Amino acid sequence: MSILPQQSRGARGLLDWTQADLAEAATLGLSTIKNFESNRRETTAANLNAIRSALEGAGAEFIPARNGKGVGVRLREG
Repeated sequence: MSILPQQSRGARGLLDWTQADLAEAATLGLSTIKNFESNRRETTAANLNAIRSALEGAGAEFIPARNGKGVGVRLREG
């Protein structure tokens, strides 16, 4: 499952991470994170996987759309 820019921003908020924190954790350039989260430019599948993996590794859990309800993000329990 891919993630949306809004989910990335939400996950960073829950984790109290800056865009620079995410860039470092995902080993991506800060401009890549900024462009993705602001919808300025599409990013590659590899970059999306790196962003998602970094956020999930820190405790974010992405919620897929179901039954007409939108996507979301929350912190993993435990």
